[in-house]
Amino acid sequence: MGDDAQLLQQLPVGAVWNPGPVKADRLLSILLLLQTRGRVPAHELAERLEVSVRTIYRDVEALSASGVPVYAERGRHGGIELLAGFRTDVTGLTADESRALFVLAAQGAHAALGLDEALGSALRKVMAALPAPHRPAAEATSRRVLVDASRWKGGPRRAVDLETLRDAVFADRRLRLSYRHSGAAEPSTYTVDPYGLVSKAGVWYLVADRRGKPRLFRADRVRSATVLSDPVKRRPGVELADVWEALRRQVEERPTGIDVTVRVRRAYVDMFLRLQAAWLTALPEEPEGDGGSEWLTAHLSYGRLGEVRGLLVFADRLEVLSPPEARAELAAAAASVMEVYQD
Repeated sequence: MGDDAQLLQQLPVGAVWNPGPVKADRLLSILLLLQTRGRVPAHELAERLEVSVRTIYRDVEALSASGVPVYAERGRHGGIELLAGFRTDVTGLTADESRALFVLAAQGAHAALGLDEALGSALRKVMAALPAPHRPAAEATSRRVLVDASRWKGGPRRAVDLETLRDAVFADRRLRLSYRHSGAAEPSTYTVDPYGLVSKAGVWYLVADRRGKPRLFRADRVRSATVLSDPVKRRPGVELADVWEALRRQVEERPTGIDVTVRVRRAYVDMFLRLQAAWLTALPEEPEGDGGSEWLTAHLSYGRLGEVRGLLVFADRLEVLSPPEARAELAAAAASVMEVYQD
């Protein structure tokens, strides 16, 4: 059954379906968003569906002509909305959409949020609602594809209690945190306005504003958390994804302070790439006029001189060629290690 026929089944009895150039999947997306969100500004729908605002208004006219009670209000506080109480059964999923729902991250992410049982229940309901021809493919996908977001050999980690953070996020309440920064002897106390929780490579983070500025807090460094009665104060129009993207760039696009050239033994290039990817500015290459050499040349950029000490892990499999101060830093570090073990 095609998308047009599936959407036709979901329209009110007696409706006339004539989408013309309008795509049925986009109309279905508009219905889903309006049912979930209520009133949605036309420009937001346009951004989400990657079309123009004019196209959104044409889609609304097409839905209305087909019998869907949808209307638009213009103005500063306007938007597009379904008539109160209107619901439609939007289960007309394609085969690929059905599979996509069952490609889920590892169970640990849902368990950490206390949503493990809810996830299983939701998937059972989705399976029952799927078109019968798509159920075998969706079931097979859940058995054949697994996404594990945790790192290899992550080692022991401090237990993380996300319950209070989750409660504040879902209730839109401010949080008071006792938080220990890396290297700090004692925790600090902050009052923050949470946007949400992010799991990256198996590590949970709280994304929040503190005094109107975006901040990132590792959940495993939170010593205690208290949900306050005050409602959260977020910056207008700013969403979790926006704040996370800005914070992520701050972490990954660190300012560079020193450019380092090294040579690394060819047999250990894979290990070098794995451990030094964050500082590489170019992939290792063969020295000019020295094809087939045992060594490859690579270029890195560090924020401060002391970070080059991380290269000691390669021992004699890597040599820093320049600048001289980087060579001196490694030589001093190696001498300190020798002093520790010489007895």
